[in-house]
This record gives sequence, C-alpha cells and structure tokens, in this order.
Amino acid sequence: MSNGFRVDGLGGVDPHDDARAVRTWCWLQWVLFGFSLLAIPAFYFELAVDSPVLHQTGRALYACMVAGFAASLAWMTRLSRKPRRFLMRNRYDVLIAAGAGVSVAWGVSPWSSLEWVLRILFMGLVAARITVSLRGFFSPNRLFLLLATAAALLASAGAGFYWLEPSVHTYAEGVWLAFESSATVGYGDMAPTTPASRVFAAFVVLLGYGLLSLVFASIAAIFVEQEERLLRREMHRDIKTLQAEIALLRKEVCSLGGKVHVDENSIGQDRPSGARE
Repeated sequence: MSNGFRVDGLGGVDPHDDARAVRTWCWLQWVLFGFSLLAIPAFYFELAVDSPVLHQTGRALYACMVAGFAASLAWMTRLSRKPRRFLMRNRYDVLIAAGAGVSVAWGVSPWSSLEWVLRILFMGLVAARITVSLRGFFSPNRLFLLLATAAALLASAGAGFYWLEPSVHTYAEGVWLAFESSATVGYGDMAPTTPASRVFAAFVVLLGYGLLSLVFASIAAIFVEQEERLLRREMHRDIKTLQAEIALLRKEVCSLGGKVHVDENSIGQDRPSGARE
C-alpha cells in the first residue's frame, strides 16, 4: 500500500521488510484485489433461494476467495522477516478470508437478522479493501476516468436492479432506479422492495456519493490548478526580473569599486614626497 494513504488493517508490507516480500507484494496485492471482487457476485448468488445452481455457485466463489487469500497470505508470511507483524498490518485480509470460509461452511436461506448483520459487515470489509486498492486511480485530477467509472457503475447497477428487483421489468427501468439510488433523488415512482435489492441500493448510494464527491473535487481542482499555473508563471517572471536586477547591481558595484581604487592610487601619486613621509 502507498505510504501516503493507509487504512489500519490494510497496511500492506513494511517497506523495510525483506526485498523479496516487498517485490512480491507489488503484484500480489492485485491478485487479492481480484479475489475480493468475487465476493460481490457470491453475495447475491447466495440470495437466489429459487435457484440451487446459483446458490452453489456463490459458495464456490467464496471457496475460491478462501483459497486465494489463504495461499497469498501464507506465501507472504513465508517471505516476510516478521510474519506476525505482516499479519497484524493486514488483519482485515485475514478477516476477509475467515468470513469467506464461514460463508462456505455456514448459512441457511433465508438469512436470519444476525446473519444479515455479519454478512453486511463482511461486505463492508471487502468494499474497504477494494477502495484502498483502487485509490490511486481516483485522484481528483482524473476527471475523464471518474466519468467513465460513473457510467460503468450506472450501467452495471442497472443490470443488478434488473436482476434483483421484481418491479423492474426492463433494463432501462433498472438504469433509472440505479440513477435514483446513486443520486439519492427519490422521485417515488420506483423503489427497491426485496432485501437483496435494498442492500444493493445501499451500496449504490455509497458509491454514488463517493464518485459524485470526486467528480466535483476534480472539477474544482482543474480551476485551482489553472490559477496556480498562472501564479507560478508570475512568480517565475518576477524571479527572472530580480535576478537580472541583482546582476546589474553587481556590475555597478564592481565598476564603482574599481573607480574608487583607481582614484585612491592617483591621489597617492599626486601627493608631494614630503607629504607622503
């Protein structure tokens, strides 16, 4: 993880750790990011009570997550000089692996209230890990990337509502419900009615808030950057002017010093010999 932005529990490898561990973590963290994405379809496949195939597919995805996280963390602990410290720095990854393992071995549909809370907490950890992994791509000066991400989110959220929400009969209605959820508009014409679609809407709202804030921050950064560029040009121009004036003053001081030295010598030569003694 970047030294400039850390989340307690997702600290990555210590930069002063073994060199092989640092090099391995540079690409292994993206492998963990890929395994983290499996939790999103697995969460909703588990809710498909009427489809045993999707239900088993969700558990299979959780099993892949467990295997991927366990193998990656075990490899890093073998490479690290301080394996216990590494696991403490990445204890959220350990919790994600444990949560995925519990999801494979335990869970009865429909979920109880306690299981809903635990699974939402688990998805919150996964969301935090995904956000930390992608933080470098969402800097405020990447407006076009943010807009493309927002469009992709809207399209995928529309497909999600079309699949999860019974009152949505077309993909266009799903996109409209996704827009209402992400923008928190709430016209009242459509609303999530099932637990799965409501949980999905909650994540869409959070993502919408985040992307909307980043888009406005990026627009503000563009104007601030333009003003700072003008200020830097003015400062550079002033510095050049000051340097030229200082160089001119040095030349004048040197010429004046030379004239004074010549005048003193001429005065000394013009004095009578008796006056000199």
